[in-house]
Amino acid sequence: MNALIKLEMIKNEFEQELAECRDSGRVEEIRVKYLGRKGELTLVLRSLSELTPEEKKEAGKLANVYKNEFTEKIHNIKTKMEETSDEAEQGIDITLPGIKPALGTRHPLTQTLSRINEIFISLGFSIAEGPEIDSEFYNFEALNIPLDHPSRDAFDTFYVDDEYLLRSHTSNVQIHLMQGQAPPVQAIMPGRVYRPDAVDATHSFMFHQVEGLMVDKDVNFSDLKGVLSIFCRSMFGDDIKMRLRPHFFPFTEPSAEVDISCIMCKGKGCRVCSGNGWLEILGAGMVNPKVFKSVGYDTEKYTGFAFGMGVERIAMLVHGIDDIRLFYENDIRFLNQFK
Repeated sequence: MNALIKLEMIKNEFEQELAECRDSGRVEEIRVKYLGRKGELTLVLRSLSELTPEEKKEAGKLANVYKNEFTEKIHNIKTKMEETSDEAEQGIDITLPGIKPALGTRHPLTQTLSRINEIFISLGFSIAEGPEIDSEFYNFEALNIPLDHPSRDAFDTFYVDDEYLLRSHTSNVQIHLMQGQAPPVQAIMPGRVYRPDAVDATHSFMFHQVEGLMVDKDVNFSDLKGVLSIFCRSMFGDDIKMRLRPHFFPFTEPSAEVDISCIMCKGKGCRVCSGNGWLEILGAGMVNPKVFKSVGYDTEKYTGFAFGMGVERIAMLVHGIDDIRLFYENDIRFLNQFK
């Protein structure tokens, strides 16, 4: 029989037997049958000396190709059977459908911040960002906060060195923005801020703020009240009431604390609002002319308002959360409630 035909028959028989093989013992029998010392393919290789030089060259080349191919296929099927055996021993049923991984969701603080941004963007505000490490000029001096102000004490601010510090509010972004842009200015400044507060149910050394700034000709206090009124209704519901109480901030004059009617008791008085029916949510006021002078704005030509709020505070009110530490503990049981 022609050697090439013989090799082709051996190949077909090998592949058929290997395809029907179901255990490693049978695989070893097939290996010996075709590749052993007296295996069918081995015998063909030994008989090449009986062929003509031309037949020997062609048959020898094909026989070696089949030898390598048989060896590789036997190795692959043995490896696969061993892996399947290991899984079976471990109690793994590879025929069972896989476990679908749980989909994550945005953190409640991220959800709240996105909603705040969305509301102010709809009112024409842009988003501005700035450095979290800044100089005293941007964090204090340009905002009319004097050197003897308590917030500038080393125990009340995270100082990096004698000049630079971790910002204690995002007001520093307002100064950077006004220095680089002539009026009109209308933007909000979201971001992380840092204060060395003792951590408890309502305080953290790191939290998130959103501040806002509007500067133009003839901007007045009624504009501020209108913007904040729209924000409060959009964030907390149309039936919410808002009030402004006189306050003091170095960077605004006049200044006000902004309260909303308690979203828990609807203003009737409860534990959350300490029985008075109101909840403080942010501070605001007309930009102090001294701030405008520090950035080179004409105080005779331009006026503006500014406001600032804590994102954690808003999120706690919206979701009825009574401990700020829950936001940072990464407890999946807590986070799963906000899908």
